[in-house]
Amino acid sequence: MRRSAWTIGATVLAALSLGVAACGGSDNNSSSDSGKTSTGTKLPDKPKQGGKLTVLWTGDVDHIDCGQTYYQMGNFICNATQKQLYAYKPDDGTTLVPDLADGDPQVSDDGKTVTVKIKPGVKYSPPYQDHTVTSADVKYAIERGFFNNVGAGFTQSYYADLEGAKIGVKPGTEIPGITTPDDTTLVLKFKRAVGGVMASGALAYGATAPVPKDYAAKFDAKTPSTYGENQLATGPYMIENDASGKAIGYEPSKRIHLVRNPSWDKSLDFKPAYLDEIDNLEGNDDPGVASRRILTGQSMINGDFSPLPENLKDASQNHKDQLVLIPTGGGRWISMNTTVKPFDDLNVRKAVTAGMDRAALLLTRGGKLVGDVATHYLAPGIAGFEEAGGLKGVPGVDFLSVDGKPLPDVSAKYFKAAGYASGKYEGTEKILMVGSNAGVAAKTAEVAKESLTNMGFNVQMRLVQQNTMYTRYCNTPSAKVAICPNVGWLKDFADGQTMLDPTFNGKNILEQGNSNWAQLDDPAINKAMDTAEELPKEQRPAAWADIDKMITEQAPVIPWIWDKQPLIESANVNGVASVSNAQWELAWTSLK
Repeated sequence: MRRSAWTIGATVLAALSLGVAACGGSDNNSSSDSGKTSTGTKLPDKPKQGGKLTVLWTGDVDHIDCGQTYYQMGNFICNATQKQLYAYKPDDGTTLVPDLADGDPQVSDDGKTVTVKIKPGVKYSPPYQDHTVTSADVKYAIERGFFNNVGAGFTQSYYADLEGAKIGVKPGTEIPGITTPDDTTLVLKFKRAVGGVMASGALAYGATAPVPKDYAAKFDAKTPSTYGENQLATGPYMIENDASGKAIGYEPSKRIHLVRNPSWDKSLDFKPAYLDEIDNLEGNDDPGVASRRILTGQSMINGDFSPLPENLKDASQNHKDQLVLIPTGGGRWISMNTTVKPFDDLNVRKAVTAGMDRAALLLTRGGKLVGDVATHYLAPGIAGFEEAGGLKGVPGVDFLSVDGKPLPDVSAKYFKAAGYASGKYEGTEKILMVGSNAGVAAKTAEVAKESLTNMGFNVQMRLVQQNTMYTRYCNTPSAKVAICPNVGWLKDFADGQTMLDPTFNGKNILEQGNSNWAQLDDPAINKAMDTAEELPKEQRPAAWADIDKMITEQAPVIPWIWDKQPLIESANVNGVASVSNAQWELAWTSLK
């Protein structure tokens, strides 16, 4: 749940921050008509079977172990190598598709028990190819996420309510709340009614991919666990390994070499898996050079980096069919600290939101080409987005323009309501604003400062390294930072809880690592979230949409962009992108 796009370099939005700046000086030069601005999820009419694809990376995965990884590029690999309980089709990030599971999850009436049937007959990759996957293997996969030498963030966030589950236990510790009545039945028993969030997406993650205890225990006995370097695959691809199972195809920060899994049975999978080989080449430190290689070369796609501004402009003008822009399910915000004067005053926050030039902020990142103007907090693609107001915004909220342009008259109205007769802020104290000094982010901070200055604020802007911005300032309430212009959030899956609970629930205000940057602690909102967390799947979108409206009316942070991820491919690649992960989907991509 705590997957801030600005604290993890491998996530979508952080990758965008590396270089998707303005491609021109106006919206006309940054039109959403450029490139394949659809999601890029449509399958080609006649996909080609076979061939080798090369993926260019700058860095590496956070973890090669699918039970540990929490971020986009880890999922990128795991989606190709593992059969997790549930997955998604490329064009639908909300509907769970049984992968290892055999049918939909069954949630008890009280929401505290989730039962999943496992497909019979699924085999592991060599050297464990003679073994069939059982429910006990999924049980162990979830349990190991609580081991002190594995520490799976996703598992600990969404499965902590399992009966008897404890974080940081010694390897091999079992969880009483997970039972396996037979080899194809998995039963999860929770202390709270969290079956709704399980059915909404928490069951669709690499951490639910099976791990046989008999094979993995010796690797999990080490600190840290070395199972990732000796992993088994159940998906169509596997990391190249030797006879002992050692993943010789994984060289950290150099290469992840995927080959076909000979144990994979196409009849037991919905993924087509056209490619024969996928070579993930890391260490491409210059994303501009890498982007040019992809656009002018053969059989390549981008991995963990985004094209630089000049590459994006070139792609949108000269290689339109090689550019895909896919919604990320996340957004960027300017936070106002509700515990620091004058931002403890709701009318001041509304005034500042109305006066902020969000259209200019959008241009600092490339304009409409790389995102839509955000008008609330649930991003496109998240269940409840339309109910919350969609692209037009929350009904009745007059301080967030749809086009992002400032509303000086509305701003003046709220400043006057706060006691400032001039219609602007009249205080003389310095307002501390801490932002990132990284190129594009720094431009965003400058635009925010200009808007605040125009509204009468005496802004003391401090630009620091992005990591410092978070750890020392914005994520630390005791720093008393009034404005953080470079924050935002990315969904874990398409459920409103993953977007709003970590960032606006008062119970999530932490002394360190705080992601409720506004320090909003509204009793009504907190209570509504506590209730919504335990609702069944079908009731969740409307409930989280209502919470989104409640938060928007409190104006704790200024939403200004719903990001799109730019993906590029060589001319002979039929790339298929995933809306659930905002990245290419290897098991659906083919060559022409």
